[in-house]
Amino acid sequence: MVARWYERIISPPKGSFFLFGLRGTGKSTWIRRHFPKAHVVDLLDEYRFQALAANPGQFALELNDLPPQTTVILDEVQRVPALLNEVHRAIEGTRRRFVLVGSSARRLKTAGTNLLAGRASVRTMYPLLPAELNDDFDLGRTLRFGSVPLVWHSEDPEGALNAYVQLYVREEIRAEAIVRNLPAFLRFLPVAAIFHGQVINLAGLARDAATARTTVDGYIGILQDTLLATLLPGFEPQLRVRERKHPKLYWNDPGIVRAAKRYAGPVTSEERGPLLEGFVFMLLRAHNEESRLFDEIAYWAPAQARQTEVDFLLRRGKDYLAIEVKSQSRYSTNLLSGLRAIAELPRIMRRILVYLGEQKLKTEDGIEVWPLRVFLDAVAEGRLWH
Repeated sequence: MVARWYERIISPPKGSFFLFGLRGTGKSTWIRRHFPKAHVVDLLDEYRFQALAANPGQFALELNDLPPQTTVILDEVQRVPALLNEVHRAIEGTRRRFVLVGSSARRLKTAGTNLLAGRASVRTMYPLLPAELNDDFDLGRTLRFGSVPLVWHSEDPEGALNAYVQLYVREEIRAEAIVRNLPAFLRFLPVAAIFHGQVINLAGLARDAATARTTVDGYIGILQDTLLATLLPGFEPQLRVRERKHPKLYWNDPGIVRAAKRYAGPVTSEERGPLLEGFVFMLLRAHNEESRLFDEIAYWAPAQARQTEVDFLLRRGKDYLAIEVKSQSRYSTNLLSGLRAIAELPRIMRRILVYLGEQKLKTEDGIEVWPLRVFLDAVAEGRLWH
């Protein structure tokens, strides 16, 4: 496929900000398009990295030599967390604007920087979205190979995915010395990928990965901090009915999770449901950064009915919106059990079933049945709630 630029939905915030995202999502390309006159410090440049790692104070002298209105970009900022001390001083002293780009917040957090204590906002760049791909969007391809631009533009997406996972281990894990026991982490990765879309069972994960439970807990934190995966909490209202509290694990790109599982070839029917759920979860979070779709998101599963759940429960203010995602292309009433069970939740404003069929419907009890294309348009246009 010929590489092309897709206009991203993310817009630059006012003032200084962090921009995090998976490797290969196009962060560097985006910042150079939006800030063509900025002063760029590329910490992937080994010479620059070594010089500033050895003497972070040199960065302050570099800033002094720049006009005060010049925006400064620190690319791969997590490689030298100490530079944020100079950034902090410059923001407070000169109000200079910084764009701080990274593929992981882990080293910044462990260095005690606290992400500049709120003096810079935080944004995330996700894999390519349907609203960005427009006519190039293909669900089958997205579920099979994902939509990380580095892979999307590749002539060999399967090979690019395998290389991507190896790059992740080499650059994010081994090079940064994030884990002490690399073989244990390598055993953990495919097991965690199999748990995509499932409630986290630390004991089961630890057993399958032949690793201690506390170690596995730390590894899940690494997946989150390096932006490979996200935990979706269970809904916990202050009601007498006890709700499940264990989170679900979703990887942030369907292609990467398949590569981590070492799955190749077309998506199987068993994979399609979790991959579609994870894709919708990523989509909701990506658009939420621009259009405030929700204040909180969770899954809903009452403890007294273990076979009943709703994939996503969005809260905005005091109101709730329930979304159930199904990979079936035919509508049937047995797809509605979770949405019908959640009807008693106070202030549930809308219940939506998203499926892969073509017909838009509405049931007698008010459940809306949307083809995926209708849902994608509603999310992109901010029309989920009305």
